[in-house]
Amino acid sequence: MGLYSGINGSLLGVTSTNFAYFYWYSTIRSVYLSSQAIPKSPGTAMELSLGAAAGAVAQVFTIPVSVITTRQQTQPKGDKKGLLDTGREVVLSDDGWTGLWRGLKASLVLVVNPAITYGAYQRLRVFLFPGRANLRPWESFCENLEKYLTRNGITDDFAVLGAMSKALATIATQPLIVAKVGLQSRPPPARQGRHFRSFIEVMSYIIEHEGPLALFKGLAPQLTKGIIVQGLLMMTKER
Repeated sequence: MGLYSGINGSLLGVTSTNFAYFYWYSTIRSVYLSSQAIPKSPGTAMELSLGAAAGAVAQVFTIPVSVITTRQQTQPKGDKKGLLDTGREVVLSDDGWTGLWRGLKASLVLVVNPAITYGAYQRLRVFLFPGRANLRPWESFCENLEKYLTRNGITDDFAVLGAMSKALATIATQPLIVAKVGLQSRPPPARQGRHFRSFIEVMSYIIEHEGPLALFKGLAPQLTKGIIVQGLLMMTKER
């Protein structure tokens, strides 16, 4: 059952994060459109900016669930606690209530992931399929790109390109993901209970004690999760 440690928090986190994201995205987009003298659909760059803003706001409201879930998943085998007990442990620590927002800065930076994905997608499309206006279904598959591009009238299917661009974006942001987990987890024994104060401090500690490549630990599961989850989301939406 260790592979499913923190599953309740993960399910709650996914549900709340997606709800918060789409709520704030709709709200921010409506405000943007109403501010236009002549209402028109936002361009791709603006759509990405609106999505990043919505993601940032959503993180502020939902990161406590992420903190508790991460703490659950990194607890020692003999010290497993439920969702509420883990949350109480975080609140009763030295950080107090603010401990529930550990890693917020790193999470805010990570909202650029879709923008990196989109940029990688466009470059790969030009490189791998030069001169192609439309792609066959097997040639693309993924993710947040779909909701951005369809609003701009681009309704082609994407598979291989989507998966590759998502992979590149994940690789680019993996050090921040690792640092965020370090911030939200219990401190390692060598720190004698002292929590990390910033994601830069986490990254410096990891490089000093484990080497630079350790910033990419967990990359394979992260890539697998990102590609599969986003692919299933898009396929479900299209059905």
